[in-house]
Amino acid sequence: MMFKLEHSINQQVHIRNHKGVELFVKREDRIHPFVSGNKYRKLKYNLLEAEKRGLKTLLTFGGAFSNHIAAVAMAGNLLGFNTIGVIRGDELKGRVDTNETLSFARKNGMQFKFVTRNVYRNKTSDDFLKTLKNEFGDFYLIPEGGTNALAVRGCEEILTPPDTAFDYICCAVGTGGTISGLINCSKPSQQVLGFPALKGDFFQQDISKFVVKSNWKLITDYHFGGYAKINEDLVTFINRFKALHAIPLDPVYTGKMLYGIFDLIGKGYFAEGSKILAIHTGGMQGVKGMNRVLKNKKLSIIE
Repeated sequence: MMFKLEHSINQQVHIRNHKGVELFVKREDRIHPFVSGNKYRKLKYNLLEAEKRGLKTLLTFGGAFSNHIAAVAMAGNLLGFNTIGVIRGDELKGRVDTNETLSFARKNGMQFKFVTRNVYRNKTSDDFLKTLKNEFGDFYLIPEGGTNALAVRGCEEILTPPDTAFDYICCAVGTGGTISGLINCSKPSQQVLGFPALKGDFFQQDISKFVVKSNWKLITDYHFGGYAKINEDLVTFINRFKALHAIPLDPVYTGKMLYGIFDLIGKGYFAEGSKILAIHTGGMQGVKGMNRVLKNKKLSIIE
């Protein structure tokens, strides 16, 4: 992918723990302002494959606040691809201007197809994909959330040789692609912990499609009720974390993961002297939309 990138860094987070547990955050969110974190990693080899096939249009799927939709639109704009977003919820068709994610994607050239939630559930069916081909012509298909074998390959590049010093690698889980890449490139001595942002036990099966190692575990206690669900306690944690460590967190993924890590540290989950590396997967573009929801609910906003 040929656009300007920055390097991620491992930033230490100072915590008070008498057992000498150390926490670092890998700032993948610094890679690019909009195609950041795991979005860049997942798109890298997919876009190279689209280019190899001579396909000029990218088509993908997402919801109203999808980091993936925003990232695909920006990457397509930067690299000269046409982009199409199949959006869950036909009621959003007239609300693009008031939705930060969708308006951003449209400004970057993305064309939308809004579908009902019932239609969206069948988005991977052969019949539906055929109708999309008839409507839009040839395109390179990127799954919802970006996860496929090429995405996992990109996420295998997140860890670098110095990261072998860590005992635990932690990441948020949305579709399973990022954690799969981390598992594949981890050392047998390392434990990879995933913090799902959604309720349900389907992740185990999804991840198992891409990995053969067994040094991983899902921590399912910190989804806060489900995808994009949030409460005052989580907002307070995110704001305090940023004030103390100068690291912004998103409320859907990294905020919940770090909340969970701190809670587990307090409960003595990690052995004495453990070194933890938490992967910041970006996704900060969704904060504006979440703050609109929080204001409507008369809750504190993310600063």
